Amino acid sequence: MKRSALLPLPIVGSLLLTGCGALDMSGGVTLSLVAADYGDNETNSSAIYWNDLARRFEAANPDIKIRVDVVGWTDIDKHIADLIAKGKTPDVVQTGGYADQVAADRLYPAGDVLSIDTQVNILDSFAKAGQVLGSQYGIPFISSSRVFFYNKDIFDKAGITAPPTTWDELRRDAELVKAKAPGVIPYALPLGPEEAQGESMIWTMSGGGGLSDNAGNYTIDSPQNRSTFNWLRTSLVDKRLTYDDPAKVDRKTAFADFAAGKVAMLNGHPGLVSKAVAGNIKYGTAAIPRKDKTVKPATLGVADWMMAFKENGHRAEIKKFLNFVYKKENTLKFDEQYNMLPVTQDTLDEMSANPAHKDLTEFLNALPNANFYPLGDPSWDKVSSMLKQRMGEAVKPGGEDVLGELQSAAAAEASRARKG
Repeated sequence: MKRSALLPLPIVGSLLLTGCGALDMSGGVTLSLVAADYGDNETNSSAIYWNDLARRFEAANPDIKIRVDVVGWTDIDKHIADLIAKGKTPDVVQTGGYADQVAADRLYPAGDVLSIDTQVNILDSFAKAGQVLGSQYGIPFISSSRVFFYNKDIFDKAGITAPPTTWDELRRDAELVKAKAPGVIPYALPLGPEEAQGESMIWTMSGGGGLSDNAGNYTIDSPQNRSTFNWLRTSLVDKRLTYDDPAKVDRKTAFADFAAGKVAMLNGHPGLVSKAVAGNIKYGTAAIPRKDKTVKPATLGVADWMMAFKENGHRAEIKKFLNFVYKKENTLKFDEQYNMLPVTQDTLDEMSANPAHKDLTEFLNALPNANFYPLGDPSWDKVSSMLKQRMGEAVKPGGEDVLGELQSAAAAEASRARKG
């Protein structure tokens, strides 16, 4: 990933702040931390969080200093590359991805820099998402999941008493909305280039398929996925129960339409909650509908990552620092401050039990069943770009061959990437 997958696009584009909280280097070891900024101004910059955490860590570990460097999402990847090129490789980096650093053989395995207790505390699905060829290098830091949103007022108008749990129920509800609430888009299907890979993965999983298998091979053109896109084309698009051309609709448009009361149903992340509240939308959330009850419940999981670099040889000091970072008091503070979801079991338990996070209940419940993009595959960035540009064509008339074309292109890209 070249940016956080968790922050809404308008915010990501505005994060141009760079903070630096350098500390004295007198004695002991100084660790260099480069972290992404989740704030959008000086008053909520992540530099405030990290400098406070660094001071508390140093008080407990006087032989280790932490030099904090917080960089906006627009600049962080280039900033890290520049540091490495200048021979100033940081010790710890928190950003949106890890695969490129694994490919360059720059990282410690997670097991080398996390205690057993910390490793066990990380949600298993997220730990596995940080693996490359069976070894974990990416350490999840914060997360997000996707759930089904619906407009309660529109449902009442259409006579719908409960959210759909299967595709047949979703189609039935969409037809009721079309009949009883003219002018409302029954289901928002954003397959435009902003995040077509995300909406596609949600639908392929709910149809019993996915974009890749457990071995990391792309499965874009699987029989399950063909069936899924055929259903979308014939049951939603052809029946005009969604946008006329989903390939031209981005997620941000679908979210804005839902917040304006123009959409009855869609899949969304936690950022949609605040938009719906701001729009005075009486909304509900539920698990994502599945093809039928034989399909295992699943959701799209997204995470930003922590990495430990081995260039400076500070493994023991990094381990002390990261075990401190992942203490519940610290992860909970960050997740609550930026309205993110946790990656550790103790913080998940704490947030799930807190009535203040009632609006996140469905998202928190979905985390243990989260599935991820093939983040450890060095070809994923290019394959993801292909999916963003072309996946929407698969629900157009005559789009039956699109999945096969994408499968061939993805397999070729994966072969090139694996040969170096």
